[in-house]
Amino acid sequence: MVSLNLLRKAGIAEGFSFIILLLIAMPLKYFFQLPMAVKIVGWAHGILFVAFLVMAWEFRSDRKLSFKWLAMAFLAALVPTGTFFFDKTLKKLG
Repeated sequence: MVSLNLLRKAGIAEGFSFIILLLIAMPLKYFFQLPMAVKIVGWAHGILFVAFLVMAWEFRSDRKLSFKWLAMAFLAALVPTGTFFFDKTLKKLG
């Protein structure tokens, strides 16, 4: 069973990792020829992305939420800062 608090923390961590990947790691790779930054941050972001989606799936099942809710969680994870806005939806469930 995934708690609301854990799902919210995973969403925030995923959102920050996405921003770090886009605004720090990718410029380091393409402007300063430091590809290791993308490799490290990319892996971390990938793990957090998958963890967030798995937790959202479990949370949806536990709370018997709609598939539309799960689709919104997935779309939020695809958009930079999307999970920060989705967090407002999660707060309403608490």
